[in-house]
Amino acid sequence: MMTNQEVGIKPISVKMNDHDNVTIIGNDNGLPAGMVLQEGVELLQRTPQGHKVALKDFQEGDAIIRYGEIIGYANREILKGGWIRETMIRMPEPPNLSELRHGVNIEPLEPFEETYTFMGYPNPDGTFGTKNLIGITTSVQCVTGVLGFAVEKIKKELLPAYPNVDDVVAIDHAYGCGVAIDGLGSEIPIRTIRNLASHPNFGGEMLIIGLGCEKLTLDRLNAGESESDVLFLQDRNGFSEMVDSILEMAKERLERLNKRQRVEAPLSKLTVGLQCGGSDALSGVTANPAVGHAADLLIRAGASVMFSEVTEVRDGIHLLAARAETEEVCKALIREMEWYDAYLARGLADRSANTTPGNKKGGLSNIVEKSLGSIVKSGTAPIVDVLAPGEKIRKNGLTFAATPAGDFVCGTLQLASGMHIEVFTTGRGTPYNLSMAPVLKVATRTTLSEQWRDLIDVNAGKIIDGGATIEEIGEEIFKAIIDVASGRRQTWADHWGIKNDLVLFNPAPIT
Repeated sequence: MMTNQEVGIKPISVKMNDHDNVTIIGNDNGLPAGMVLQEGVELLQRTPQGHKVALKDFQEGDAIIRYGEIIGYANREILKGGWIRETMIRMPEPPNLSELRHGVNIEPLEPFEETYTFMGYPNPDGTFGTKNLIGITTSVQCVTGVLGFAVEKIKKELLPAYPNVDDVVAIDHAYGCGVAIDGLGSEIPIRTIRNLASHPNFGGEMLIIGLGCEKLTLDRLNAGESESDVLFLQDRNGFSEMVDSILEMAKERLERLNKRQRVEAPLSKLTVGLQCGGSDALSGVTANPAVGHAADLLIRAGASVMFSEVTEVRDGIHLLAARAETEEVCKALIREMEWYDAYLARGLADRSANTTPGNKKGGLSNIVEKSLGSIVKSGTAPIVDVLAPGEKIRKNGLTFAATPAGDFVCGTLQLASGMHIEVFTTGRGTPYNLSMAPVLKVATRTTLSEQWRDLIDVNAGKIIDGGATIEEIGEEIFKAIIDVASGRRQTWADHWGIKNDLVLFNPAPIT
């Protein structure tokens, strides 16, 4: 059998915790059989990048441990050096919510002596924007076609005359009528639309386009009856008058928004959202730990940081409860986990529905393993608050904002919570972006960063390649966040003008 030197490959493998009995292959193209890993184990068969290798002989029922936690149980014999596929693992039960202990792992972060700032647009309510946008809210999906036509005219005919305004954003959604407006869970989409309309990047300007007969009435949106703020299409004579009226109302706001100028603001006025999508087994090795370090730096500098995705923290909830600053925060975590457990059960599903074929191809065997790698991006700070879906951010520091894990729904809810910029880690790759706030993409692998060199903003793959440390990439992300928030740097997705739809989370019945 050829030695590692004869094959000409330096094997890279990663064991995350001293208690782990598996390791992860780090080499771009995987490793062939016969290679001896850093842990001294010889591979029994070719194993792809990101996939697990047994560091011991497993009998049926033995616990498989990664990140120092049980990610499952062997459902058959697995030999030392063998490739552990997801079909070989039986998933464990989720942590019991009644047995969680709060505050047992609280490590407050020391604030920086240095003052960090960003350049933002001041708003009348004391908030700051990182973009200068005109936002147009819809109260019902029926008006989307007319508004879409009007938005294109605004971009072509009006926007060039207002160079200080970045873009026009229509808050489109499939809601407003044909729904049980008072049904169980209806408060979530209503709250989301209301809070999206008051996003700091809209400069305090409100413009609502409605039809006139919808269930989502102005009082539910906390909007006034002023003609200067609201336009109902049923009050207009034909299509042309509808469009002309929208343009006239938009022009008034463009004139005011165009006067906004960036000024220096403390980082305590910045809210950063964290999310991952197209995850792989290296997400918890490179990108997410680096983002976690950046999150700690942001919190030390006074910023607000939110992480989300209920199904991607459910199996690590005991680790988060240990970081809950107060008993009330822990109870709020439990409240959101219980709500989502019940929501999934009503749909005859559980948290295992989260993982995708791409996740598994990237080495993630199940949602337990995915969760443990996901929560790493929250860093080490105490959790100071918990938000129900779409609620506004209330505190500086680290907040858990409860959302589904779907990229578009999570991003929409984080925007409603007041997110200025989202840091998004990916191992498989996704061009996802938001129109209301920039999305900074962090790749888990160098090969992805090279393949998508004009879509990936930060390459965390250098960590496993040996070209950088977690701390160095975390500092790079921290600086990039401030630069993007200040308008000094543009993300690749914003450069290309990529914009995904806003997607509401609506658990209420549709009539």
